Amino acid sequence: MSNVSPTGPQMAASPLTRAVLEIDEYASGLGWDRPARLFALVDTARLRAREPSLASQLGLAAESAGYTPIEQDEVPTSVPLDKFLGTVVWPDAVAGCALTVERMMLPPSAEAAVPKDLGGAALAKWVARHPDRQEVRMTVAVLRDGTREAAIRLREKDSATEVLTGPDLVPGLAEALAATFVS
Repeated sequence: MSNVSPTGPQMAASPLTRAVLEIDEYASGLGWDRPARLFALVDTARLRAREPSLASQLGLAAESAGYTPIEQDEVPTSVPLDKFLGTVVWPDAVAGCALTVERMMLPPSAEAAVPKDLGGAALAKWVARHPDRQEVRMTVAVLRDGTREAAIRLREKDSATEVLTGPDLVPGLAEALAATFVS
């Protein structure tokens, strides 16, 4: 089922799913071959109440609900993503966070062929040469309470109507993001 109505607006029922799809659409507008992007998710009603001028700048309507993604400074490319996420700490006003990142993935049918002795850069190189590889953009979000959502967009099917969503699509990345809320 598509997450976009025929006229364009997102139909997702969950506020977190709507936020993930908003971030996915934003990243899509920037094109492919981009670095990872990190977002704070703030409660939209709370943002409007506490920062009305910022809410106005962002074009948040009075009836807007859910979460507003706020892009953070660039994610450093010189540091492994897991190490970088280990340094992230969020203030109490942040209800959740999201990350969008591009990767090469293999279909489950190809995973059995992965050489067991490969790791790190050698594994990435092997996957990049595999004929069944898929380039994907993953957007993963978590809330402080542990709620998760993800969106996956294949480069070969780069359309808002082809975005796959679900809470368990990228569990490792969701866990890493959730760890940014543990003090």
